[in-house]
Amino acid sequence: MKSDSVVIIPTYNEKENIEKMIQTVLAIEEHQFDILIIDDNSPDGTGEIVDRIAATEPRVNIIKRSGKLGLGTAYITGFKWSLEQGYDYIIEMDADFSHPPRKLIELQDACANQGADVAVGSRYLTGVNVVNWPMGRVLMSYYASAYVRIVTGLKVRDTTAGFVCYRREVLESINLDTVEFKGYAFQIEMKFTAYRMGFTIKEVPIVFVNRVLGTSKMNTSIFGEAVFGVMKLRLSTIFDKKRYRRQNTKQIAG
Repeated sequence: MKSDSVVIIPTYNEKENIEKMIQTVLAIEEHQFDILIIDDNSPDGTGEIVDRIAATEPRVNIIKRSGKLGLGTAYITGFKWSLEQGYDYIIEMDADFSHPPRKLIELQDACANQGADVAVGSRYLTGVNVVNWPMGRVLMSYYASAYVRIVTGLKVRDTTAGFVCYRREVLESINLDTVEFKGYAFQIEMKFTAYRMGFTIKEVPIVFVNRVLGTSKMNTSIFGEAVFGVMKLRLSTIFDKKRYRRQNTKQIAG
């Protein structure tokens, strides 16, 4: 039986992690989560591993793309597919176990039962809960979120978090074809847009653990996009107010 919740996991060269991650999510007993992998033509065979699992596990789905097209476009592709499939709760998560799979239960519950429209797995709600990151990266991430709050007024401690649950009404209301950013700023843009539209955002504390296997996809250009993207988002509230009007909630953008 299909779940009401789907976890979208973008992948590029995650062969060390993907099978274990899929099995861990499928094994959660408190709530059933389906899985959608968005693979950007990983040369290490990640897509083939998922194909093998999906062949016998109907809760696992995969969309293969032609190459590295950006994190934001991967999630937009996943959002549209998930809306078409009728899921009520749509969750973003990394493949490398930096986001604790057990916290999926709390994120889904926040949206299903606690009045949240968007639930954010937050590294900074109760201090700095990051393990095995270099101090420079911790400070950059922490102060990037502070910068976003100052510039935009967004009342979220972890504005760049990539572990997020959306109620379907949020994604139906946003014109997904107008989401602009592809990297770090994508996460900020989605939260900011939901906030400006009047949706309720709740943070759920998590401990973020740096990946053990595989290679990080983070680079300085992603942070640069975030810095300048935030200013652009703030200006859009002045010059492009139509952007934050809710769309027809029965219409899927695309």
